[in-house]
This record gives sequence, C-alpha cells and structure tokens, in this order.
Amino acid sequence: MGSRVHGWTQAFVFALGLAVLPGPLAAAEDWPQWRGPRRDGQSAGFLAPKVWPKQLKRQWRVEVGEGHASPVVAMGCVFLLTRQGDKEVVRALDLADGKPLWTQSYAAPFSMSLYAMSHGKGAKSTPAVADGRLFTLGIGNIFSAWDARSGRLLWQRDFAKRFTNTSMLYYGTADSPLVTRDLAVAYVGGRGEGALVALDPASGRTRWEYTGDGAAYASPILADVRGTPQIVTQSQTACIGISPADGSRLWSIPFTTEYDQNIVTPVLLGDRIIFSGLGKGTFAYRLEKGPDGWSPVEVWHNEEMSMYMSSPVVVGERLFGLANRRRGQFFLLDGATGKTLWTGDGRVGDNAAILRAGDLLLALTTGSELLVFKPQEDMVKAVARYQVADTPTWAHPALVGNKIIVKDRTSVTAWTAE
Repeated sequence: MGSRVHGWTQAFVFALGLAVLPGPLAAAEDWPQWRGPRRDGQSAGFLAPKVWPKQLKRQWRVEVGEGHASPVVAMGCVFLLTRQGDKEVVRALDLADGKPLWTQSYAAPFSMSLYAMSHGKGAKSTPAVADGRLFTLGIGNIFSAWDARSGRLLWQRDFAKRFTNTSMLYYGTADSPLVTRDLAVAYVGGRGEGALVALDPASGRTRWEYTGDGAAYASPILADVRGTPQIVTQSQTACIGISPADGSRLWSIPFTTEYDQNIVTPVLLGDRIIFSGLGKGTFAYRLEKGPDGWSPVEVWHNEEMSMYMSSPVVVGERLFGLANRRRGQFFLLDGATGKTLWTGDGRVGDNAAILRAGDLLLALTTGSELLVFKPQEDMVKAVARYQVADTPTWAHPALVGNKIIVKDRTSVTAWTAE
C-alpha cells in the first residue's frame, strides 16, 4: 500500500457529514483555504449586489510579489505567500484597508524547468488558516506553520532535502495544504517519488505518510462518503482515497495525463467523486463499500469535456466547469448522467478560477476578467463582466462579505460591487 504510519491518536475527530474544516475554517465570513470554506469553490456568505454595476470599486491595492498562490482570509486579515527575489514571503494585510500587519521571509532557491519559465518561481500552493495558525507550502517543498496573529514561525519542514533524487515537477509544488484540527496534509516530492504527508499542526511532526505514488498538482479534499471520512486527491498516476486515520489507501483509480499533469481538484457530488484531466474527459465514480473494502465504480464518462487546470463547482445536480477545448469553453453537465447540457462560445483562455456564490457563478480568467453568470435549468446566462487587473490572474479570488480579493502577477486588490 506504500503507507508508513508514524503514530495516530484516538483524539482524531472529524465532523462527520461535513466536508468542511473544523474550528475557525468553518466561519462563513472567512475564506481560509484553497477554494473556500469547504474546498469546493462554494461561498455561502458572499454579499452580492442586487444589481451588478457597470464597474467594480477598488478599495485598495498592494504590491506583494510574484506567484499563483491564492489569497486567503481569516481573522480580519488577508494572508499571502509570494516570491521576492530568492525568498518566499509570507505576509498578513488588514482586510479593511490593505495595510501591512506583519511580513516574514525565508530563503527558497528554486530552478525553473524550461517548460514553466513563463509561470515564474512564485509559490503556487494556496495557504490555509486553522486554529490561529497559518500553513504554507512553497514551490520547492518547504512546508511551514506560522502564528497567524504575529507571524512568528512555529515550525518548518524542508522536504526537498529528503526527495533529492526526485525529478521535480515541471511547475514546482502546487498542491494546497488541507488542515484539520489534527492534521496538516499535503503531497510533497515530485515525479516518480513523493509522499502524501500528514503532520501534527502544532509541532510539524509526521503523523503518517502515504508513499504509493509520485506527486501531482491537484489539491486534496476531505470527503465524507457513507459515513467514512476520506482524503481524496489526484496523485501522479491515479485518483486516490486515503484514510485520514492512518494514511492507508482505501481505493485507487488509475489515471494519467500527458506530461504527468494531474491538476484538477476532485469534487464530491453525493457519493460520486468527479475528476478530470487534460485530454481525458470528465469522470464520475461511485464509491461502494463491500466486505473486502472500498470499490470505485464508474458511473459516467463525458469524453468531450476535459478539464486541464480549472476545477469545477457543483450546482445542484449539475457541474459547471471550463474545458480546454476551443481555447477554453465553459460547460454545464448533468451530474447524474454526465450529459452535456450547455456549452459557451469558447476562447475563454488557458484557465479560469470558478466559484459559486448563492445563485451566481463567478469565474476569474487568466486574462484578468471577472465573469458573473446565473445558472438556469439547462444553461448559464451571462450577467456581468469586469477587468480586474492589468496582468494575468492565475490565482483564485477570495469572496469575503462584499469584497472580492484578487491576486494578479505581483499585487493583490480588494474590489467591491457597490
């Protein structure tokens, strides 16, 4: 199974039935991790205007450094992980006015692959905030925890020192940490050799490791399936389910993409795991448990709609996402059958950060356009379109109250729809 257990305590507790991080991460007004409070791109607390204006209002803008890591918001602060020179920089800004609260940095030398030069050396993994701690994962496998109020370094693990013979991922480490009260989880390493590690959030000590495959770019989610919590992610060659209790593998679906580009964060729809990859279409698997353990059973496969980097959102029993066909094409699928219900015109771009806020869908494209849609029975209707930056926007925005926090190539901006 490729799993090594370094200790686990019966104090490990999950809020069963909720694919949501406990403690401060569950606060509706916060956006404390990758893809929001539940890691599914859904916002229950965004205060959308009744009528979208012609222009958004910029409240503040701050230069922070390079990177695709998304801003996260908790405790009235905006937290960011970026690069300035040969250092990775961790900082906290005041959500109200963008004023700096604290800044920390550490040496993080990194050599880019020729394939990824256009993306730069900036961090790509989105931080997470839980129980007063900020967790960051740098582009070169440096995993750290900070006191969120003061910025004091609590612990740091440099996994590049362990995986020295690993063929580094072309774009560097990009999966975003998953944090619960008892575990800080991330996939470290690279192609051919890696580990899904679970560390103690307070000390950084290893609780367990899954070493059954190399790393990928996808971020793990915590899913409750038939009363059983599971960590679900894409590794280098598969979509896998891991026990959060001891790191053992519960199930595995072989899955590979060209140049090992498993990127899409899986989503849970009922008892189905939905995932995709470049040129492979979109899959839905039902997870069934028998006397011999868990078995993933294919429910449907939509061969037309392949997602490359963009992770989809669930809208009722439908799935809204961006396919890489036609230079970026939005789509709406039937979640029960996989049937394509609607497609957009195309030419959206290489990527779009897709979010759902109540009865609205928002998408931030790499061309720095924020698009607002309203889903209907079997289609999606455009509502508004805004230019929110002058440079590419690969990072996901954060939706907090009436604010939309956008990170472009080197700066972060707070917008409101007043």
